[in-house]
Amino acid sequence: MSVDRSDPRSPVISVGGELAYTTSGPLRAEVDRLLAGRPPVIVLDFSSLTFIDSTGLSVIVHAWREGQRAGTLIRLRATPRFLATILDMTGVTGLLARPVPEQSAVTAPRRPAASA
Repeated sequence: MSVDRSDPRSPVISVGGELAYTTSGPLRAEVDRLLAGRPPVIVLDFSSLTFIDSTGLSVIVHAWREGQRAGTLIRLRATPRFLATILDMTGVTGLLARPVPEQSAVTAPRRPAASA
C-alpha cells in the first residue's frame, strides 16, 4: 500500500497484492487517518490488486460509511474485473454511487422527534 498526498484535496491510496484478513488493517487505518482531515475525495486505486476477501470488502464499505459521515466522496480507480463483479454482487456498487450528504447535514445535530 502506498499513499499519494500530493493533492491534499484528493489523496490516493494505492492498494496492491491481496486485501484480506491479514492485510486489511493498514488500509483501514490509513483511510481513517485521511478522513480525519476531511478531504473532499479519497481515491482508492486497485490497479495492482490481485485478491480480496470479505474483510477487504468490509474496509471499502467502512471507507464509504465514514466518508458519508465526514462529507468525503470515496472514489475507486482501476478496479479489476473480479473486484467489480464482487462489488456488484454484494450491492456495494450502489452504495458507492450514493451522493455525499451536504456538510451541514453531516454535522447538524439530529432533532428529537416531536411527541404527541
